[in-house]
Amino acid sequence: MPMTMSLEDYLETIFLLVQEEGGARVRDVAERLNVTMPSVNKAISELKKRGHVTQKPYGAIVLTEAGLQCAEDIIGRHRLLKQFLTLLGVPEQTAEIDGCKIEHFLSRETLTCIERFVGKTEANAK
Repeated sequence: MPMTMSLEDYLETIFLLVQEEGGARVRDVAERLNVTMPSVNKAISELKKRGHVTQKPYGAIVLTEAGLQCAEDIIGRHRLLKQFLTLLGVPEQTAEIDGCKIEHFLSRETLTCIERFVGKTEANAK
């Protein structure tokens, strides 16, 4: 079953919290996403079922290998789209927001074409 936008956002947030803060707890995720702790608990439960995270009761949320790979893919799409939009002349802050919104909807084929375009554009700029 494909990941929902919401679950991708939770996974991305957990990944970023671990990178930035050294760990992720339900409260941290709730604050970062501006959602309630019960909402986070529900999402964590679904991510556990999918094999993306583990968590001991009241403990830190830990990404599994599958969760880490999925989160890295999400982050990669986000960064690529931000870079692409910036190359088009979109202001950086807007590119960050819009990249986050559209990262969930593009096909792998479209992302590959964008990646190729960004690579060529950057190579030509050097």
